[in-house]
Amino acid sequence: MIIKKSIFLLAGILALSSCSNNDNNDDTNVGPTGPPVETGTANTTYTPAFSGQTRAGSIQTTTEIESKVITNGLSAPWGVAYLPDGRLLVTEKAGNIKIVTQAGVISTALTGVPAVNPADQGGLLGICLDPAFETNRMIYWTFSEAVAGGNITAVAKGRLANNDAAIENVTVIYRSNTPNSSTLHYGSRVLFDKSGNLFVSIGERSVLQTRPLAQAVTSSLGKIVRITTGGQATSGNPAFTQTGALPELYTIGHRNPQGLAIHPTTGELWQSEHGPRGGDELNRITAGANYGWPTITYGIEYGGAKIGDGITQQTGMEQPVYYWDPVVSPSGMTFYAGNRVPEWQNNLFIGSLSGSHIVRLAIKDNKVAGEERLLAGEGQRFRDITQGKDEALYAVTDQGRLYKIDKKQN
Repeated sequence: MIIKKSIFLLAGILALSSCSNNDNNDDTNVGPTGPPVETGTANTTYTPAFSGQTRAGSIQTTTEIESKVITNGLSAPWGVAYLPDGRLLVTEKAGNIKIVTQAGVISTALTGVPAVNPADQGGLLGICLDPAFETNRMIYWTFSEAVAGGNITAVAKGRLANNDAAIENVTVIYRSNTPNSSTLHYGSRVLFDKSGNLFVSIGERSVLQTRPLAQAVTSSLGKIVRITTGGQATSGNPAFTQTGALPELYTIGHRNPQGLAIHPTTGELWQSEHGPRGGDELNRITAGANYGWPTITYGIEYGGAKIGDGITQQTGMEQPVYYWDPVVSPSGMTFYAGNRVPEWQNNLFIGSLSGSHIVRLAIKDNKVAGEERLLAGEGQRFRDITQGKDEALYAVTDQGRLYKIDKKQN
């Protein structure tokens, strides 16, 4: 399949004002924008905190792009990582890790992976490679685990065997500390920061009993944590001063965070999370910050009732850089750091589940300046996306497909 795009007329350009002062100004060339891609009716009448916080102007890729289904033989893939030799390492929700070649050959499940609880939204989740993978062959992943008292989000690591058939010396290095019988909202992604430590996103488990724990610093639910590769709290983490605060906490106040990515230029961490009915969020992550859930939100309960006091802003709580209403259900995401498609440089790509497309966001001065929907006609729930060293994008879908998305070969 080939996606052909054309430039909008300059008369369609919409001016988007800046949301706040910041010290990360850039010279990103967004190009012309048109009417927002979202035309559906919002679930709420909430007013955005600033211009461009939702329904940014549309943009279109002008480079001719080709998408290819490498395979459709995966079983509910959840995470994808690009190996140095061009193969893809894929997690499957049921508890498997497999290797897929560029020709679409899928390996048998690697042995050595600990058991997961795959019920509902649980299973084998996010995955990443150690930055020194070519020498140590270490990989890290998150998963839902059944323990005494309920289920938790856990982080494991292990070495990919030289024969590519097993993961050796597997260790569970971190477990969230508040088990619950819920099988929803685990998160979870894992990735390395620039100093060799791990960011891990953990959901608040959805149910009314655990929802308030997103604001509790004694619980790891609804948080981003920062840990060492041994699973300990990282030195230099922000200090939450309340009694009993966990040392691994990096940010609080998240709902179901399924996307983490580091900006290739600024080095900052960005995150996406599922809102309820409306209120999906994109956040720029600041150490020690509170992102508001469930006190503030741009969404409502699935039944239509307001959440809490029905407010969208409160002092001491961060505003999302961007939100979607209706939801797109943002999952895994990556920034594009290649040169093959120049207009994509530093753009953010997010897998959309309920929206059945890949979100492309042009970001300028820490705000969304334009939005595009890619592969919207495929009818696929895009679960994760990553960039390979070949500068192509690779995406997996709940229906079992692995896509390669790249500049068309002439």
